Amino acid sequence: MARDYTVKDVRAAAVLTASYVAGTVLEISEYNQLNLLVLFTKASSTSAQIKVEFSNDGTTYYQETFQSISSGTATETLGEHSIVSSAQSAATAGYTIQMSTKYRYVKVSAKVTGTVTATSLAIKAVLGDV
Repeated sequence: MARDYTVKDVRAAAVLTASYVAGTVLEISEYNQLNLLVLFTKASSTSAQIKVEFSNDGTTYYQETFQSISSGTATETLGEHSIVSSAQSAATAGYTIQMSTKYRYVKVSAKVTGTVTATSLAIKAVLGDV
């Protein structure tokens, strides 16, 4: 039996800036799966960066962390997803970022690296419960 899911807009297609700009904060407490659908038009930029933050109270946010292990030591770092397109400069490519979650709110922010002109990024959240 298929489970229900919902799709919500996080960020409409818009030109990126060199500083992080948050999209729409979503309440996601009834779901445990978050998939971000990202449409990136590279233009002459180098890449797009996406930062995902979670909160249980809608006030204090905690950035997604990534872990690396070396010689028995686990090191946590604040995570960012780098979207690097090998497509030609005007081409748009689609990407997915998938994660499990147990939080009430999610905030997704994006910025560009390199030249800002004519870059564009749109993000949708696909929320589900497994």
